Amino acid sequence: MSATEPDSRRVKGIETLERITGAAGNTVVNSLSDISPELGDWIVDFAYGDVFSRPVIALCTRELATISALTALGNAQPQLTVHIEGALNVGCKPEEIVEIIIQMAVYAGFPSALNGISAAREVFAKRGIKIVAAVPE
Repeated sequence: MSATEPDSRRVKGIETLERITGAAGNTVVNSLSDISPELGDWIVDFAYGDVFSRPVIALCTRELATISALTALGNAQPQLTVHIEGALNVGCKPEEIVEIIIQMAVYAGFPSALNGISAAREVFAKRGIKIVAAVPE
């Protein structure tokens, strides 16, 4: 079966979604079943089955890119929180997450970066992660 066949996409999507988000991703997908099950299918099949499961870059890199985009949007706090959790789940360091969010202040503005830092703080506190602010050299 090729990667583009529906069953293969679904299997890859579910596996990748669970690896990144644990139960949180399935909760989001399942929450759509009453109003827009197709949106849930697209999240699993396209986002995770076709894109996130591609082998060229590591999941940590994909999650950092996703955190960058969601921080830049400035209005996607629930999704940003899920992907900060996901980044930690796939081995990204808390310091990398903070640095990516700081970088977004340059391109997306300070309000977006502040919202991103707030989301990171929330996730880190929930996980008992204490991070010491990096002092630039």
